[in-house]
Amino acid sequence: MERIPILKMGDLLLVTIQVDMHDRLAMTLQDDLTARIVKDRARGVLIDISALDIVDSFIGRMISNTAAMARILDARTVLVGMQPAVAITLVELGLTLHGVQTALNVEKGVTLLRQQAL
Repeated sequence: MERIPILKMGDLLLVTIQVDMHDRLAMTLQDDLTARIVKDRARGVLIDISALDIVDSFIGRMISNTAAMARILDARTVLVGMQPAVAITLVELGLTLHGVQTALNVEKGVTLLRQQAL
């Protein structure tokens, strides 16, 4: 079964999505990520979507729901690397990513999470 790697960076988890997301893979990622937040006691999650050209409504809701689950587990979520076309699609679909902060790249996302931890 296909899985997306989750890397541990101190008290942060980094997810870099490098493949086209389909519904089953998105649900597997959500389950894997929430389990890793608990296991590693992560304080923050970075989700890098720079390789995604398209995000549909299901994937957008999955990202929002994952961030809500992370928040309940005491971890903040930052979405990084969003392509302009993806941002336009999310707005056109009327999706708001509650509880999800954004940053241009992983470096800025890590800085954002570190500032919030102070």
